[in-house]
Amino acid sequence: MSGATVDETHFVASTELSIGVELELQLVRSHDFDLARDAADLLARLEKLKLPGAVKPEITESMIELNSSVHTRHAALAAELDAMRDAVVREAGMLNLLVCGGGAHPFHSWSDRRVFPTERFKHMLERYGYLAKQFTVFGQHIHIGCRSGDDAVYLIHMLTRYVPHFIALSAASPFYQGEDTSFQSTRLTAVNAFPLSGHMPFVLDWAEFTEYYEKLHGFGVVESMKDFYWDIRPKPAYGTVEIRVCDTPLSVARAAQLAAYAQALARWLLEERPRPATRAVYLVNAFNRFEAARYGLRGQLIDPFEERKKPLAEDILDAIAEVMPQASALESAEVLVQLAADVRAFYSDADWLRARHAASGSLADTVRESAARWAGDKPRASG
Repeated sequence: MSGATVDETHFVASTELSIGVELELQLVRSHDFDLARDAADLLARLEKLKLPGAVKPEITESMIELNSSVHTRHAALAAELDAMRDAVVREAGMLNLLVCGGGAHPFHSWSDRRVFPTERFKHMLERYGYLAKQFTVFGQHIHIGCRSGDDAVYLIHMLTRYVPHFIALSAASPFYQGEDTSFQSTRLTAVNAFPLSGHMPFVLDWAEFTEYYEKLHGFGVVESMKDFYWDIRPKPAYGTVEIRVCDTPLSVARAAQLAAYAQALARWLLEERPRPATRAVYLVNAFNRFEAARYGLRGQLIDPFEERKKPLAEDILDAIAEVMPQASALESAEVLVQLAADVRAFYSDADWLRARHAASGSLADTVRESAARWAGDKPRASG
């Protein structure tokens, strides 16, 4: 067993239920609102600042990624994301760029993209061909701290039951290549094309996961944990599990809200252990995640434990009610109350984008308004 393999599978215990987020953002030209190619110039400016988190390149030159630091409470995370957002928007403006949330740019052409020149991204282009450029989609990743690899395995299996929640609550990519797709989220389609997408296999503990990883590593299928594009994957070097199904929301407020919901769910699952992990979750996962991506909050969900179908919005509201005591202990109850109100109103960022397009008739104007929203968290009026 190589040293690299040992490092990859050694689970570093972290503060249980700590949270952090990664936000992949669109860089947009201010004259026509298409994607820009100026990530390197923007990153050079941001490197000179003392930001609370980190800003990194992503796979193409039209993207950057905001990484928060580690937090235990929603309020501190939200404040940090506000500060990072303000700095990025300000520095982007100096380059005549705009910054957007959303899971996909509404009308860019994937063939116009250029891969950011790091060794890893150049390797991905060589390995995956055109899929690397089509991977110019934008997601939010949520990290949750765990005390052990066994806890991480349990949490990944149990959180998979709630993957449709995060897809529907974050959905913000209804347009792709200039067309209304009729989906609430198109981002996952790009992710699904990769051979190691989907979900983690049903392993029972960290030892079994380590054996699985070492076999794939020995075959040359994976070189690191980064090669797994699963909906939820372990990040042993950080001591976290990483939820990866969210579109990047249109505002940092929504991003912090989703992290608070994930934290409350994780606290309930780890402390209450309401059910044992079961293979049944994965039997209906493909159907449930498709419903969430296609219909958002108006989709259906099959509960793998109760073995019945129910409205997704109803399921989310039931889950929020269940974890409200956990949210209170984590000082995020008010955040989840607002989330529940949005669910009852069937609000989504995808619908906001459609409403903006209906009002203006222009996808360029839709991007312009989305950038204005990201810059200041404007009210989500749909008219």
